[in-house]
Amino acid sequence: MSQSTISYLWREPEAAKGFVTGVSLHSHTNQSQEALNFIAELSHDWGLLQPIIRWAESRSQRASGITPDYARSYWTPPLTPRLAFDLERSQIENRLQLPALVSLTDHDDINAPLLLRSVDSARHIPISVEWTVPFYETAFHIGVHNIPSARGIAWMERLRAFTAIPVAQRAPTMLREVLADLHEIPQVLIVFNHPMWDLYRVGRERHMVLVNEFLAVYGQYVHALELNGLRDWKENREAATLAGKWNQLVISGGDRHGVEPNANVNLTRAASFTEFVHEVRRERQSHVLYMPQYAEPWKHRILQSTLDAIRDYPHFPEGARRWDQRVFHPDANGQMRPLSEIWTGDAHAAPRWIETILAAVRLMGAAPLSGTLRYAWDDSAKMRAALAKQEG
Repeated sequence: MSQSTISYLWREPEAAKGFVTGVSLHSHTNQSQEALNFIAELSHDWGLLQPIIRWAESRSQRASGITPDYARSYWTPPLTPRLAFDLERSQIENRLQLPALVSLTDHDDINAPLLLRSVDSARHIPISVEWTVPFYETAFHIGVHNIPSARGIAWMERLRAFTAIPVAQRAPTMLREVLADLHEIPQVLIVFNHPMWDLYRVGRERHMVLVNEFLAVYGQYVHALELNGLRDWKENREAATLAGKWNQLVISGGDRHGVEPNANVNLTRAASFTEFVHEVRRERQSHVLYMPQYAEPWKHRILQSTLDAIRDYPHFPEGARRWDQRVFHPDANGQMRPLSEIWTGDAHAAPRWIETILAAVRLMGAAPLSGTLRYAWDDSAKMRAALAKQEG
């Protein structure tokens, strides 16, 4: 019998008592490539942005001869693997007074855990990834945690190869074989990340049809559905309802991209990640704990995460300090390079008009405007109602 429990640290300060370890699942490092095509989509969704974005595109083309290519461009989160690991570990150790297990899951990449294996404090970190799984006209993100170390690179090549197969050539049996082979490895944990999020914008109704079809066909290989720390209350309640429909556990997944640690974690009586996987897969137990930052207004948290991406961090390692070192775009020859190398001028600094726009955005995160927006976006009443309904 599957059993999931959900608790909230700001309401239950002693929630971690009786557990052995805290587990941070699903967070990103600067090894993760994050798409920029949402910028083009924003210009369609928000009419007021269209003239601004078109003006910026025209200005860019005149100044550099390069037309913005949102499909190929990407940005990387600010934290290096070591900084990301330390951030997640410190939250669990300091806030919960528990030893920490941390599973970093970059998009289709396992470099972060491989690099961290050489660090004493992180030598037991699981080899994990957030795998992009194309499914009809959309794609789902699947967390694959604790891949056997000796086969990590080979598995990553296999997962990437499946993602790259054109839709017309992809047979349903191909995905079944990959998932079944992963499922056959007892130490591997397979999680359906943010299942309710229509990330590829196919429309809510179509998205739900595809989610349910995916679970009907491949659900036997999925070990839990994620409650996502960067999605709102309503969506996570719907994810919990979906999990109940398919007799699935729910599990935490912070989905951190910025410098705020994961907004939820798992509590476990296991002492190692492999034991934790056994608890989820075999004992069918999952204990999700929401951290206090999740009680902050959701829009405010999304804004802060966005600001984290465009801030400069002078104390970070070289290559990760400036925002334009973390955004990549094809140069005039089509080669991917950081914007800091594409800017024209002797200093290779961002054009003044771009910095002016970014300064205006950053102002939204500064006092007193930040406090005003936080108050305007406060959805704590909805949160309390949701908790009351859940307890009822």
